[in-house]
Amino acid sequence: MLCLDSYKIIDSSLGLVDQMPYLPLTLSLNSQSLKVEGLLDTGASVNVLPYKLGLQLGLIWEYETLSVLLAGNLARFEARAVIVNAQISSFPRVNLAFAWTQAADVPLLLGQANFFFGFDVCCFRACSEF
Repeated sequence: MLCLDSYKIIDSSLGLVDQMPYLPLTLSLNSQSLKVEGLLDTGASVNVLPYKLGLQLGLIWEYETLSVLLAGNLARFEARAVIVNAQISSFPRVNLAFAWTQAADVPLLLGQANFFFGFDVCCFRACSEF
């Protein structure tokens, strides 16, 4: 078992209640590459890519025509399907499918399709490690 990281404190004024499992990874598309952190979200059906990150990777909204329906608090936002290359620690590079959303204040989410299809992740919340 490889422990990749510790939980990240989002707002230290809230203490342990606000520690979340953020995974560092590098996203690449064509010649663009970004070091980012993705929130491990076992309740998310799909991976979600924030609009600004998509733009930084060189995506153009009008060129991405495959619509994706999001649920929950993101249901009111339009989303498009995109494929981005990801490097996670020392694991082999993988292609991750994302719902690229126009929502402004959403973190990069790593969800069931297709992040958790390809990676077994154990979260040890009491130890704040995964």
